Amino acid sequence: MADTPERPTGGITPFLSIGGGRASEALAFYQAAFGAVVVERNLAQDGKRLLQASARINGGWIMLSDDFPEMGHTVPVPGAVTLHLQVDDADAWWRRALEAGAVATMEIGDQFWGDRYGQLRDPFGHSWSVGSPIKG
Repeated sequence: MADTPERPTGGITPFLSIGGGRASEALAFYQAAFGAVVVERNLAQDGKRLLQASARINGGWIMLSDDFPEMGHTVPVPGAVTLHLQVDDADAWWRRALEAGAVATMEIGDQFWGDRYGQLRDPFGHSWSVGSPIKG
């Protein structure tokens, strides 16, 4: 039996569709912006589009692929879902994401619920939030 990469065994894993044949670019962005560790990467039969990739980010999982409109697999409305990262230092994660090309949609700041929190949009239209407890 061939070795298979580690995969999630429970919980919920977001699966992002990336338009325009840019899923490999998105995967590289998630590595630079959020420290993603790529676990698995599979190309479609055309040898160009990304059929499926899995990565770990901050102890969680994410999957993504290029869109395949010919099979009814299209990109959802951008911003319909926000992926939240609860991290050790929101400001450090925030800066790294902006440096990698994310755009702030809600500036990071101290929030009434006790977190340092902000929202970003990645270059592929997906929304992310970053939060950590306010340092006292």
